[in-house]
Amino acid sequence: MHQANVMAYGAQATTARGATGSSAGSAAARPWLASYPPGVPAEIDVAALGTLNDLFAASMAAFADRPAMLCFGSTMTYATLGQQARDLAAWLTGQGLAKGGRVAIMLPNVPAYAVAIFGVLLAGGTVVNTNPLYTPRELTQQITDSGAKILIVLENFGATVAAALPGIALDRVVVVSPGDGLGLKGRVINLASRHVRKAVPAFRLPDGLAVPFATALRLGRHMKPMPARVEPEDIAFLQYTGGTTGIAKAAMLTHRNIMANVEQSQLWFDSKDPSVLRCAVTALPLYHIFALTACFFQFMRSGGSCLLIPNPRDCDGMVKTLSRTRFTCLMGVNTLFNVLLNHPKIGTVDFSNLDFVVGGGTAVQRAVAERWKALTGSTIIEGYGLSETSPVVCVNPRGMRDFSGTIGFPLPSTEVSIRDLTGAPVPMGEAGEICVRGPQVMRGYWNRPDETARAMTADGFFRTGDVAVMLPDGQFRIVDRMKDMILVSGFNVYPNEVEDVLAAHPAVLECAVVGAPSEETGEMVVAHVVLKDPAVTPEVLRAHARAQLTGYKVPRRVVLHDTLPKTNVGKVLRRMLRDDAPEA
Repeated sequence: MHQANVMAYGAQATTARGATGSSAGSAAARPWLASYPPGVPAEIDVAALGTLNDLFAASMAAFADRPAMLCFGSTMTYATLGQQARDLAAWLTGQGLAKGGRVAIMLPNVPAYAVAIFGVLLAGGTVVNTNPLYTPRELTQQITDSGAKILIVLENFGATVAAALPGIALDRVVVVSPGDGLGLKGRVINLASRHVRKAVPAFRLPDGLAVPFATALRLGRHMKPMPARVEPEDIAFLQYTGGTTGIAKAAMLTHRNIMANVEQSQLWFDSKDPSVLRCAVTALPLYHIFALTACFFQFMRSGGSCLLIPNPRDCDGMVKTLSRTRFTCLMGVNTLFNVLLNHPKIGTVDFSNLDFVVGGGTAVQRAVAERWKALTGSTIIEGYGLSETSPVVCVNPRGMRDFSGTIGFPLPSTEVSIRDLTGAPVPMGEAGEICVRGPQVMRGYWNRPDETARAMTADGFFRTGDVAVMLPDGQFRIVDRMKDMILVSGFNVYPNEVEDVLAAHPAVLECAVVGAPSEETGEMVVAHVVLKDPAVTPEVLRAHARAQLTGYKVPRRVVLHDTLPKTNVGKVLRRMLRDDAPEA
């Protein structure tokens, strides 16, 4: 999409969202305001937010000596992060990166990611967050769709880039070595890595295309900085979404979108005080919007640090890291909490400094939340959001004593409306689609005007595709994804409810519920289960479900697995299970 079209499109979406910085509807239309924690305002001042580059300048000046990134026992201070980001920005500008140019970042949670994000933004570019586990086909699709001309990638994934090169047009590939940003320990790691590469050459990029990350920083340090003039409505991120339901598309998130969500969240959690040092366990990947905003930008804003977990699938390594660190905050998904709870050495982790725990990305199961509270003494504060909303829409109050099973209240300056299929609001307590309007809502989908039009209501609300009910006090309770709902003989079955019941059985490690075709009932409920105790049979689980669910909700079949397919963030891919579901 040409820039002119992007801007016109963005203006349309902005107009539809309305003046959410000054008024997001009357208090009568927002019953949740009466339940807000003390001191949390109904509105934020959107006009005063500035850009992510402003956040960078303020934080690097105020917190220079503080630790910003912690990884593999090494520390990167704000001063080091700031210098390296400015060096990278100068180098990128010298390579011809113009304002609005896209740079793909294909890194796990390593310190170089923080440098890359701020480096691109300081140069006036747009970050294209890219999953390092992508196949060559997926990488080709995303680079082609985004139009990125520069890719920053960890050398471990260079073979994927090499395989994708025939189908993409890149001007530069910046190759990050595993030890970059880790100080003296990192130099040792990089030396060892070079010996391995000489012995087993995994890939080769064309001469002149690949530039080592360290070289780009060194060259940039001697270049004249040319800071770009960035405005709040400029696109900061192309955040790809839709991987669990269909073809991925990129949400255009502006500097103002992200800054608004950081402001909303920090007011909600009362974490703006820069005198309070906080350490966030950052196990969710930074290329996912949850970790990007809630861990990275929120903690950079307040002078905290991110404890980076490069590979959360290495649960032994993650638990060892946690046992050696005093952390105050943990953001996770249900799968992460469940994996930690079932690790044999979780008892070595000291949770006494844990201030708050936030669950999102997918529904937190009550059985998992209760076990977590028993182990750590901390209640999981569940929230709700999407890539298109930067991401947080609703969240429970900090300091709540017991797990609520709801997604809490809309953040300041956020309107949530529950609507039926025609777009009309439904009465209180009835299920309908969650529709959202606020300053954190995306500009639209990149190069997808048709998708943007379908996603927005006539009065400027974003249609999430999720089903919820509003409770009398203004809280919201998620029912399920509209696309995941199962229709059994005309009755709606929501997988989350059935999964919650099954997860409470002591023999169940994890589970997912999908619909499958049935000649008798149209669809039937199928449960896919991973067991802790292999002696338990499917019939035992069905009996457990029958004791707590109406008959049509009870799984007709229980399929046992060793593992369930998941996204790299930990969401179970119901779509894959649905595609493989048996037909009755």
